[in-house]
Amino acid sequence: MKRPGSFLTVFLVLALTGTSFVNAQDDVKQYLGRWALHFQEGMGWLKVEQKKGYLDAELLWRWGSVLPVANVYVEGGKLVATRVRNEEFTDAGGEKRIHTLTQTLTLEGRGDQLIGTMVMPHKDGVGADVYYVHADRIPPIPPAPDLSKVKYGKPIKLLGKDLTGWRLLEPNAKNGWRVENGVLINDPVQVPGQPHVQYANLRTDAVFNDFNLKIKVNVPAGSNSGIYLRGIYEVQVLDSYGKPLDSHNMGALYSRITPLMSAEKKAGEWQDLNITLCQRHLTVILNGKKIIDNQPIEGVTGGAMTSDELRPGPIYLQGDHGKVMYKDIVLTPIVEE
Repeated sequence: MKRPGSFLTVFLVLALTGTSFVNAQDDVKQYLGRWALHFQEGMGWLKVEQKKGYLDAELLWRWGSVLPVANVYVEGGKLVATRVRNEEFTDAGGEKRIHTLTQTLTLEGRGDQLIGTMVMPHKDGVGADVYYVHADRIPPIPPAPDLSKVKYGKPIKLLGKDLTGWRLLEPNAKNGWRVENGVLINDPVQVPGQPHVQYANLRTDAVFNDFNLKIKVNVPAGSNSGIYLRGIYEVQVLDSYGKPLDSHNMGALYSRITPLMSAEKKAGEWQDLNITLCQRHLTVILNGKKIIDNQPIEGVTGGAMTSDELRPGPIYLQGDHGKVMYKDIVLTPIVEE
């Protein structure tokens, strides 16, 4: 026997559920896209997508690589993304333990801006670091430029007899950089058994927009460095000879664009890099082979000076990882695109 009001009850439930679903979809749409994350002591990058019936995201938090998040969802009008890492420690009783630390990014929409927090719990379980974050929507990447029609200005020789025109990116860090016989050398010496010494990165005084950069590099065995274009996009410098293709190898855009082919020389040999940055597209020619062909850049890489992709910036060379040598550094600005 049908109870009175049952049809009305079902109708109301369906109607309310439908309205809630529509609102939830509207909440999701406001977060889709690519976002430049800013906080007091660093930068980040976030991409949120809705594909094949689910929500997904990639996150860069200051250093390291762009990685998929562990989970992402929208609840109560807010976007929540988590990433996890395992932390191994030995407790007071001598037993080894592994805890999974969950870092939580929570953002609330404000049109083309977001505000929120990143909560990063301490590994001992006592307290957490809380970063207050704001974000700007990144404008769409322009179509790939026709590089045959690009016009260039006068070439600028960036390296002379000394470090004139360059300065340490971190003034309080130890300097491992020097110039000898026209070669820029970084030698971040670490003494075995003593605390790790933080060495400085090196940047140009001048800032640039789009350009072509020609530079020779020599990487000793097992060493690595990086060339940051406008201070935000790292072209990897690494002893990766003989390794499978990877977005962390020599000439790659770090963690973002994998080379089309391997073109590295063996460690200790001088190598030629010919790099063109134009309208947020990257071309890299390594030792005469085009390994990145006018590919779009989705966002900054780890270690970037800022997450703002629309303003000029310096060339900066990574100096805190290992010994490296550079020479014949010539930048030619693009004056018309």
